[in-house]
Amino acid sequence: MSRRLLVRRSLMQHPLVLPDLLTWDDRYQDLPWQPFRPGVDIHYLYRAESGASAALLRYQPGAQVPQHRHTGHEHIIVLSGSQSDERDRYSAGTVVINPPDTEHDVMSVDGCIVLIIWEKPVELCP
Repeated sequence: MSRRLLVRRSLMQHPLVLPDLLTWDDRYQDLPWQPFRPGVDIHYLYRAESGASAALLRYQPGAQVPQHRHTGHEHIIVLSGSQSDERDRYSAGTVVINPPDTEHDVMSVDGCIVLIIWEKPVELCP
């Protein structure tokens, strides 16, 4: 099955399979990335009306996401590079779970790709 077919399939009808995601390389470079924040692109895997969603985020070196609050659990798997927040720096292979009502800002000094799963939407902090 071609990668293009995998990307276009609706999760309501078929499972989405992304092989070898933990050995990230340029194989997913042609995904339909969209701007998310300055220096950060997003490719949604799914978005539900309830707020649950999953996506790949691609950070350029030095890019950051401003302070935000989690209204539900957030799961992050760092696939390549590293990502940092005020608590630590997380390298490829790291899983970070942020519980509801926590806040942080995120950046990547050297760039990274992460798989992110939100239980509920996040809120940007003022």
